[in-house]
Amino acid sequence: MAFGKRNEEEIVIEETKIWECTSEQCNGWMRDNFKSSEEPLCPLCKSEMREATKMLEVVHNYSKNFV
Repeated sequence: MAFGKRNEEEIVIEETKIWECTSEQCNGWMRDNFKSSEEPLCPLCKSEMREATKMLEVVHNYSKNFV
């Protein structure tokens, strides 16, 4: 018997383009492929955001609603 034995998928991590909040008091960020406009505002504090990169697990956004 193999209780607890799982078929674990490999987690793929790669450098991902993100947008991070410019406010010192906010830690907000979002993946580039989930942004809602060309230059998004922070969804938490409504401050401007800047482009950056972060090592993240690969997540695909198949929605046709993003820019």
